Amino acid sequence: MPRRNQGTEPVPVRVRAHWVVLTAVLFAVGLALTVQGYLHHLAGIGNDSVSPSDSAAAVPDAVTHGGPLVDSRHGVVRTASPPDHTLALTFDDGPDPVWTPEILDVLEKHHVRATFFIVGSAAIEHPELVQRIIADGDEIGVHTLTHADLGSAPAWRRQLEVQGDQEVLTGITGKAATLLRPPYSSENDAVTDGTWAAMQAAANQGYLTVLTTKDSEDWQRPGVPAIEKNLAPSGTQGQVLLMHDGGGDRAQTVAALDASLTTFADQGFRVTTVGQAIGITSMQAASAAEQLSGTAFVWGLRLSDWAVTAISWALVAAGVVTVVRAVLVIGFAARHRRAARRIKAAGRGRRRTQVPIRPDITDPVTVIMPAYNESAGIQAAVRSIAASTHPVEIIVVDDGSTDGTADLAEALGLPNVRVVRKENGGKPSALNAGLRLASHEIVVMVDGDTVFEPDTVSALIQQFSDPRVGAISGNTKVANRGGILGAWQHIEYVVGFNLDRRLFDLAECMPTVPGAIGAFRRDALLRIGGVSDDTLAEDTDLTMSLCRAGWRVVYQDDARAWTEAPASLGALWKQRYRWCYGTLQAMWKHRGAIFQGGQAGKLGRRGLGYLLVLQVLLPLFAPIVDVFAIYGLVFLDPIRIAALWLGFLLVQFFMAAYAFRLDNEPLKPLWTLPLQQFVYRQLMYLVVIQSVVTALAGVHLRWHRMERYGSLRVPPAQNQS
Repeated sequence: MPRRNQGTEPVPVRVRAHWVVLTAVLFAVGLALTVQGYLHHLAGIGNDSVSPSDSAAAVPDAVTHGGPLVDSRHGVVRTASPPDHTLALTFDDGPDPVWTPEILDVLEKHHVRATFFIVGSAAIEHPELVQRIIADGDEIGVHTLTHADLGSAPAWRRQLEVQGDQEVLTGITGKAATLLRPPYSSENDAVTDGTWAAMQAAANQGYLTVLTTKDSEDWQRPGVPAIEKNLAPSGTQGQVLLMHDGGGDRAQTVAALDASLTTFADQGFRVTTVGQAIGITSMQAASAAEQLSGTAFVWGLRLSDWAVTAISWALVAAGVVTVVRAVLVIGFAARHRRAARRIKAAGRGRRRTQVPIRPDITDPVTVIMPAYNESAGIQAAVRSIAASTHPVEIIVVDDGSTDGTADLAEALGLPNVRVVRKENGGKPSALNAGLRLASHEIVVMVDGDTVFEPDTVSALIQQFSDPRVGAISGNTKVANRGGILGAWQHIEYVVGFNLDRRLFDLAECMPTVPGAIGAFRRDALLRIGGVSDDTLAEDTDLTMSLCRAGWRVVYQDDARAWTEAPASLGALWKQRYRWCYGTLQAMWKHRGAIFQGGQAGKLGRRGLGYLLVLQVLLPLFAPIVDVFAIYGLVFLDPIRIAALWLGFLLVQFFMAAYAFRLDNEPLKPLWTLPLQQFVYRQLMYLVVIQSVVTALAGVHLRWHRMERYGSLRVPPAQNQS
C-alpha cells in the first residue's frame, strides 16, 4: 500500500510501552551506577582515627565510664566488659583478599577465635572470606555497608549503612549478626553525641554496640613493637582489643598478632570472640524471609557491579570507535579534497588519476521535482533550477496538493517547466511519474523545498563521464540557518552528512543520495524498477538498490543545493524520526548485500556496517553515556570527567572546523557546538532509539510532512578552493 504524504500517525500503544521499557532500563542503569558510586566512591576505608572535636554532652555517664559492650535496648543503658584474664580480639574493616587470610592463618595456628566487624562493600567483593571466617568458628559483626561515619550521617544513611551491611552478611552466611561497631569509634570516653545517637538508633533495631579498651593503632603502621606494646594488657582486667584486617597494608598487624598471641598465652590470658567473652550468642540463623531478602540484596549489588563493569568497557569501546571514526572521516575527507583539486587542475574528468580525463557532460538533463503542498517555496525552487547554466527540462509532479502548488508553478510561465498533476500517492509515486515522462538520459531529483545555484546541475552531473557511475550525490546546505536550531542543523549537515559522504565516496559504499539533490542514470533507475515505496527513506532505498545492481555512487561537493530545515524541535523530531526509521527499513531490506560481492558487497560490509555502528548502536548507547557522565561528576573526580568531556568537545570542534573549511563556510556557527551537546545531540539519539523501538515493535509509520516556511532564497555562489 503506498504511503501518503499528508498526516501524522499517533504513537501506537506498543511504541509507548517500549518507551516505558526504555525509561525502566535507564532507571535501572542509573540505579546501578548510584549503588556502585555509593558503595565504592562516596565513602571508603582509610584513616581510622576518631575526631576529638565533637560534643559528648548527651552521652550518659553509664556509657562514658562503663564497659565496652553497650546495650541500650528498651531505653535502659547497660554495659559489660570481658571477665579478668579474658581478651576479646576484634578486627575491623575487612575482609581483605590479602590480609584477612593471613590473619585467619595466624588465628588457626594459635587455636584462637576472634570477632570480625565486616564492611559490607568489601564482603560483596570477597564473600568466600566471610564464609571462611564463619567456617573457622570466628564471629562476625556489623561495621556498616561502606565504612561510613554514623556519628555525622543523617538518619536515612545510618539506617541504610547498618541494615545494608546486615543484609549482605545474611545473604552470604545465612546468619544474622547482633554486634555492631560504628566506624571511627574507639573507647567509651571517646563516644560523641552523634555516635551515641547512632548507637541508640541501632539499639532500637536490636544491636549491641562493641567499643574498645585497647587500640593497637595498627592503622598508623607504627611498627610491630609499637603495636605489641599497644595491645599489651596492664594487669588482669579483661579487655576488648582492636586491630584491622582491611583498609591498607596490614603486614605489621599480622606480625604483631602472631607475637602477641604467644605472649598472651604465656601470660595466661584467654583470647576469644566478643560473644564468648561475655557469654552471649551473637549470631543466629536468619529466618527464611531474612535469607531471601539478604540473598536478593547481595545479588542486586553484584548485578549492579557487573552492569557498571560492562558499561565501563562499552564506554571504552565507544570512545575508541569515536576516535577511529574521527580519524577516518578526516583522513578520507583530506584525500577527497586532494583528488578534487587534481581534477580541477586538469579539467573535469574521472576522480581516479590513473583513468584518462573525459570530456564534459553537456547533454541536457531532466529535473524531477515531486511536490505536495509546497506553495511556500515552489516558485523559488523552480526559478533557481530554470536559471541553471546547464540545459534542463523541469518536471514538477504535483502529488495531489491542496494549497495551489501546481497553480503557482504554472504561473511562472517558464518554457522549460512542465507541471504534471496526479492523485496523491506518495513521493515514490510522484518520482516514478516524473521518471516515465523524462526526456533525457540523465535525471536529477530535487525536493520542492530546495533551491540550486546556477552551476549546480552542471557540477553535479560531470562524473557520469565514468560509465560505472550510476548516481551522484550533491552537497546539501541549510538555507534557514539563523537561530540556534538552524545553526545546529547547519553544523550537522556540514559535519555529519558531508564528511561522511566523502568517506563513503572513496570507500565506494555510498548509502544515500539525498532527496534534496541527486543525479541518476535513467536506464539504471528503470532497470531496478524505479523508486520503491517499501520504506519511508526512498532516497536511501533507491541508492542501496543501485549499489546492489553494481553501480557506483559518488559525491560531488561543489554541487550545492539549499534546503529548508525544520524550524522547531517538534518538526525536527518528525523529520528525523522518518529519516531514521526509513533508513532502518532500508538497511534491513538490503541486508543481503553483506554476503554479495562487488559493489553490493562494499555497500553491505562497509556502508551498512558503518551505519549500524555509528548511526544505530552508538546512539542507542548514548543515553547511558550521559547517565555515566553524571555518575562521574557525582561520585568520581569531577575535574577528570570535565577534562574528558572537554577533550571530546575539542575533537568535535576540530573535526567541525575542518569540515567547515572544506565547504568554505565561516566558523561563526561553531560557537553553538557546546550547547549542541546538551540538547541537539540528545534529541538525535532519542530519535534513533524511538525508531529502533518502533521497528522492533513492527509498527508501520505514515509519511510525516515537514512544515514549510517560505525562507528559500538562492544564495550567491561560493568559490571552491
